[in-house]
Amino acid sequence: MENVKSLNKWANAHTYLPVDLVRIVLGVFLFMKGISFVTNVQYLHDLISPIDQFGGGMFLLHYIAPAHMIGGIMIFFGLLTRWAIAAQLPILFGAILINFMGHMHSESLILAIVVLLVCVFFLFYGSGKHSADYYFKMQQ
Repeated sequence: MENVKSLNKWANAHTYLPVDLVRIVLGVFLFMKGISFVTNVQYLHDLISPIDQFGGGMFLLHYIAPAHMIGGIMIFFGLLTRWAIAAQLPILFGAILINFMGHMHSESLILAIVVLLVCVFFLFYGSGKHSADYYFKMQQ
C-alpha cells in the first residue's frame, strides 16, 4: 500500500497535461472499441474464435465489450484508473495472443501492443492531476 502512495505522490509531482491528454484519448479509444464490439457482435465472435476452442467464448463475449466501455469511461475521467487499466490488461494480452493463434493482422497486432504499452504506463503512472481521482483525494 505504501508503494502505491509513493507512486501517486511522484506522479502528482511530475504530472503534465500532454500525459493526461494521452489518458483521455486512451479512454475514448477503448470506449469506442467497446461500442464497435456491441454494435457488431459477429465481428467480436470472429475475433475470439481462435481461442473459443478452449472454452469460455460466451464469457469473453460478455466481458470484452462492457470492460472496454466502462473502463474507457473511467480512464477518460481518471476515476479508479489503475483498476480500469487492470481490467483491460487481460483483453489486450488476449488480443496479442489471438493475432498469433489466428490470422495475423499486423495492423491489429501493432495497435494491441501500443495500447497495451500505454495501459502499462498508466498502471504505474496513475491518473495524474487532471483526474477525478486527484479531485476526490483533494476533497478529503
